[in-house]
Amino acid sequence: MNSDFDSHVDNPDNYKFAIFYYNPKDSRIIVPKRNRMMGWTINFGRTNTYLIIAGITVILVLAKFYL
Repeated sequence: MNSDFDSHVDNPDNYKFAIFYYNPKDSRIIVPKRNRMMGWTINFGRTNTYLIIAGITVILVLAKFYL
């Protein structure tokens, strides 16, 4: 993994409310959490993240009403 990207994840200035990773300069949508053993998180600084969340929400709502 690129250490430059890892430094973005480890920088506390790239977090909103200390839990939401927000870095528009980081091109990744899915990034590792600060504690790598805890898994992955999403980059709320990217527009694509909101489109993916909206798409998943639409699919879940449609599935609830049509299945």
